[in-house]
Amino acid sequence: MTVAARRLASAALALAAPLAHAHLVSTGLGPVYDGMLHFALSPEVMLPVLAVAILAGLRGRAQVRLALVALPLAWLLAGIAADATAIALPDGLAWLPLLLAGGLVALDLPLPPAATTAVAALLGAALGSANGAALAQAGAGLRGVFGSTAAVFVVATLAAAAVTSWQAGWLRIVWRAVGSWIAAGGLLLLGWTLR
Repeated sequence: MTVAARRLASAALALAAPLAHAHLVSTGLGPVYDGMLHFALSPEVMLPVLAVAILAGLRGRAQVRLALVALPLAWLLAGIAADATAIALPDGLAWLPLLLAGGLVALDLPLPPAATTAVAALLGAALGSANGAALAQAGAGLRGVFGSTAAVFVVATLAAAAVTSWQAGWLRIVWRAVGSWIAAGGLLLLGWTLR
């Protein structure tokens, strides 16, 4: 077989290959659990949610309450819109939520409640639309979006409660270090995107 024939055969096999997905979307347990599991197995989505919860927790209980309404609500609405339209943010911007949320935690700026709520809503909308589009492609639909929204609410609530309770002295530095690692993950993802 000549070199040209091998290249032609390789190209034909590559074009005939089915699509591969990096994250498990279908578990066989139903679309609600598929949505929950998709969230849990997507670190580029889960880590910014944790960072928003840490950010709100460092600001106090009042800001936690606002963020815990804004984040899941924006996630749900954006997920529903993405399920209906199949439009989501480009994958090349997956680094931005990690860098933004992690950087805000690492800086520990004294943000007003409106700013923390806006960050939670903005990240919820951006990540929820990407999640909703992925679940729509997998066939999980709206029930998958509801499952992922429930997982977002539970994870954000538990993380924010832990941060609110444990921030005396050196523990505040620990939370800021966690934020810096999340931001570093965003920089790493940016480097892979630019490669």
